[in-house]
Amino acid sequence: MTLPARTLALFISDLHLQAAHARTVDAFFAFLEERAMAARALYILGDLFEYWAGDDDLDAPLHRKIAAAIRAVRDAGIPVYWIAGNRDFLVGQAFADTAGMELLAEPHIADIGGQRIALVHGDAECTDDIKYMEFRKQVRQPAWQAQFLAMPLAQRKAIIANLREGSKEAHSTKTMEIMDVTPQAIDALFAATGADVLIHGHTHRPALHEKDGKRRYVLPDWEPDGEPPRGGWIAIGEDGTITRHDLDGKVIG
Repeated sequence: MTLPARTLALFISDLHLQAAHARTVDAFFAFLEERAMAARALYILGDLFEYWAGDDDLDAPLHRKIAAAIRAVRDAGIPVYWIAGNRDFLVGQAFADTAGMELLAEPHIADIGGQRIALVHGDAECTDDIKYMEFRKQVRQPAWQAQFLAMPLAQRKAIIANLREGSKEAHSTKTMEIMDVTPQAIDALFAATGADVLIHGHTHRPALHEKDGKRRYVLPDWEPDGEPPRGGWIAIGEDGTITRHDLDGKVIG
């Protein structure tokens, strides 16, 4: 089954785009050309990039191509919205202007297809991961970001590379439950937003969770080279129906 003829909104996250993963980059460009161009809005819910060291890295050839591809969607009259992930929270207004995106704070509330939908990346709801939450609080502070972005780009990239290695080691000792969202955080988010639906990424555990009449949709990460290949998106049709799609566009359960 393919996407509805008219799609109100598409949602993606966790593509972790990088030059070393050319198939994922190609899959993203194909998604924009074949899917996003047929939608009325596109929401990118974080971790589009493997990492983002600052908007002065926009001159990298791949980053220019990505920005231009997103801009083409916006120039076709389709608004593109962005929520920061844990890998690319340093994306700023310069990149947003180049790509034609609107930066959103989280949680963002969207009324789509007669439903009140809360949108987040998902990392802020992993409250059992105490060390990560402390790190997140630090790096999301404007003063920390200003100090970091004042460093030379090469130095920032080196620091990020070290942080990524440390993150891999830390993940190897953490349980999947610790790295997942907590029920308490999800309940609190529903209560605070009054939403009927929550859509997020981050955990790389795509699913639909239903509780007390509320629905939580988790987006997949993208890895076309994986075994089996991973990736996909969420769509809201003209009638308000929410569907989950794999990389080929087929509806999944």
